[in-house]
Amino acid sequence: MPKVTYVSFDGQTRTVDVKDGVSVMEAAVRNDVPGIDGECGGACACSTCHVHVDPAWLDRVGSAGEMERDMLQFASEVVANSRLGCQIKATPDLDGLVVHTPERQQSAM
Repeated sequence: MPKVTYVSFDGQTRTVDVKDGVSVMEAAVRNDVPGIDGECGGACACSTCHVHVDPAWLDRVGSAGEMERDMLQFASEVVANSRLGCQIKATPDLDGLVVHTPERQQSAM
């Protein structure tokens, strides 16, 4: 089962097991990871699951699709490695993935 590590803006980490095919957002919500709300339930219709993919993982995660890029326009702190967690699905190749939650989305971890 792939593991994903969520890193808060202040450096706190939480690593969770994620079943294949489950999104980074869904795993965060199921495991009460602060900073990722997933208000639209994973429909790519909000930006409450915005994450910054760790640069070491960018090639494996891939780039955002057009609909995702459109939704990221509504997020704060968008950078080149911004993605919506609902659009990143766990696979064995993503075991060890690290994502960072933007400061504006933080609450206590």
